[in-house]
Amino acid sequence: MKINKRSLYLPLLLAVFTAGGFLLGNRLGKNSSSLSQSETQGSSKIGAILSLIANDYVDKVPLSDLEEKTIPLIVSNLDPHSVYIPAKEMQGVEDEMTGNFGGIGVQFTLQNDTVMVVEVISGGPSQKVGVLPGDRIVTVNSRSIAGNKTSDSKIMSMLRGPKGTKVRIGVKRKGMKGLANFVITRDEIPIYSVDAAYMINRNTGFVKVSKFADNTYDEFIKALKQLKSQGAKNLIVDLRGNPGGSLNAVTQMVNEFLNKNDLILFTKGENRPKNSIYADGKGIWKTGKVSVLIDEFSASASEIFSGAIQDNDRGMIVGRRSFGKGLVQEQIPMNDGSAIRLTVARYYTPSGRCIQKPYAKGDATDYYKDIEKRYKHGEFTQRDSIKFSPSQKFKTKHGRTVYGGGGIMPDVFVSADISANSPFYNTVFQRGLVYEFAFSYADKNRNGMKYCRTPSSLNQYFMSQHLFSQFLSYCKKKGVSPRPNDLHKSGALLQNQLIALTARNVIGDAGFYPLIQKEDKTLLKAIAFTR
Repeated sequence: MKINKRSLYLPLLLAVFTAGGFLLGNRLGKNSSSLSQSETQGSSKIGAILSLIANDYVDKVPLSDLEEKTIPLIVSNLDPHSVYIPAKEMQGVEDEMTGNFGGIGVQFTLQNDTVMVVEVISGGPSQKVGVLPGDRIVTVNSRSIAGNKTSDSKIMSMLRGPKGTKVRIGVKRKGMKGLANFVITRDEIPIYSVDAAYMINRNTGFVKVSKFADNTYDEFIKALKQLKSQGAKNLIVDLRGNPGGSLNAVTQMVNEFLNKNDLILFTKGENRPKNSIYADGKGIWKTGKVSVLIDEFSASASEIFSGAIQDNDRGMIVGRRSFGKGLVQEQIPMNDGSAIRLTVARYYTPSGRCIQKPYAKGDATDYYKDIEKRYKHGEFTQRDSIKFSPSQKFKTKHGRTVYGGGGIMPDVFVSADISANSPFYNTVFQRGLVYEFAFSYADKNRNGMKYCRTPSSLNQYFMSQHLFSQFLSYCKKKGVSPRPNDLHKSGALLQNQLIALTARNVIGDAGFYPLIQKEDKTLLKAIAFTR
């Protein structure tokens, strides 16, 4: 399916705010000039003021600097999702949307101010020269990046670069004296949107989608075909924490589930006529049960997907109320390489509802504090605490009542699980001890796990090695010990999360998601529905 107009985006939740301003006082003296009436109308007033500064200001001021500070301020007075993207940031933005970038092909984490390689992309440039998981990258082009608090973003900028360019890294490897030096030729590295796709049981497949980029549909359809070939008749699509992205990608994806002429969504704005997008009936998953998992961080394209499934009565939405972003942006390039991503329309689900939550123009403070307010109000644990206006009542294709005006309300509400929280549980996560231990254990025991390449084999290995007991000893050395009731309350959940996070450090998300599901109440609800 195609949208025959300029690319539309429902971007990652992002706002740019620049405080500032200036006062141009009365000009004095005989030779003083003033702005003509024509110069003070509309956009010409800004141009006229910049011209005055360039020609008459006491000091030399680079006008480009003023523009860079002023444009974000103007745009911030529109809505929370219209943004100005400076030229220097465009490459990163485009990489996210196109789904690839020039790089060396490793996934890394910062541990103790050191870059540690977690995973090496199969067939990528780093694997080709011999970089291994567990390696510490300590120099890039002879510049030290270890022990000097080099930021994540700085390290990324040093390792990334145009395809075909070279970068030299110095690696510290266990059991090896000195540094191993590698010259790596950068190549296109894909940014994947589908984190995992596997069979939950013999009839049900599971797909986790983390964002909607230009390549997401291709990944998604590949996952659907894989699951069908493994016998899946029903499907669970996990969009929790998915902040959105490409409108084209999400309409193509939801098209796979709907019948011909089912409405997916329509858009309209003050300067944009109504544009309706319908399913073409050529989808490969038009039968079988479908569950979609959402939460308060599912936004934008995630809400389009959920709304189309819900309003067409095609499946069940499970979880908590979504973020509530119903605005569509269009990216307009500027001559200097920058761009404005401008809100040009609202989108509406098939029942006619706009799920955009309220916002005050020019002040997005409350808008982005809305999630915190929901938590304090009790919405994460009590469905009854969520109130919708009667004026926002709509009907699905088969007559069920749904509401607009602030996110997608799931058909099956699952409260946030706080029953297993304990002081010990909260402390080890707040201090990062779970992540720290999970990485350290995987790093130290790679040889012992080299034949464990599936979630089940890793789980067996961890249990045989008493992973949880080792973790408790590790915490004790760090000065954190559980009280008698802590493990009774949190032990099972903490052990499951520890196993899943350690598996992620060995075989990536393909190890994490199948293991974490044991304690995932939202997923368990969806599994019960798809039986």
